[in-house]
Amino acid sequence: MANHADWIGTSWYFLFMTIRLKSRLGGAAMGFGLMSCTGASHALSENRDYGLMEGVVWVKGPWDAIQPSSDIDRVIDQLCPAVMELPRAQGREYGQEYCGVLYSVGDGTYSASMPSPLGPLLKATPERQKSCKQPNIVRDSRGAVNIHADYHSHPWADSRMSRPDRAEARQRYSIRLQFDTKCRVMKLVPHIGESRPGEVYERRGKSWALIGIVKPEHKAVGLMTSVDE
Repeated sequence: MANHADWIGTSWYFLFMTIRLKSRLGGAAMGFGLMSCTGASHALSENRDYGLMEGVVWVKGPWDAIQPSSDIDRVIDQLCPAVMELPRAQGREYGQEYCGVLYSVGDGTYSASMPSPLGPLLKATPERQKSCKQPNIVRDSRGAVNIHADYHSHPWADSRMSRPDRAEARQRYSIRLQFDTKCRVMKLVPHIGESRPGEVYERRGKSWALIGIVKPEHKAVGLMTSVDE
């Protein structure tokens, strides 16, 4: 009887400790959940902030993380820090690219759209190349939208605008922007439909430095010729 009582007492003790442990873990999980919800108050949501409409990407605007400005460069300077706060934006081979646009609605200021992660499905294995689909439509209740530039991120450091990014087939707007995890910002002015070269700039402080040109005969493939700075 003594051994049986000891066994019953031990069993109740382990049952009590198990329930207590689960309770504590549940509380911790709830705490993490609350933290996630709090931190994700501005988290992107498909069908609310971006989506697909007949195969075309749309994005909502303006993005409240970016302050509109009459100077487009002031808007550009806010992009990278904001995008790098998004999930997997700095994930390297396991990372995520984000695409968006800069636009105006006739009020004299430039705004940034919400970024969209839509593109090829992310894999569980490391990938050397990332991509996202450029948005073509901005949903902004303030009025008719005029898109001036597109932007996209690279989830690596020291990652410049690639040759495919400069290719003619990918140019839709007057300006194309790209930045990496170090917030090195590059700008392509493609001069779409013109015989003059495209121009590639790098943001340095509060100015742009011309680092290369895309000759008219090289626009189709995006080949850049470096220039002396």
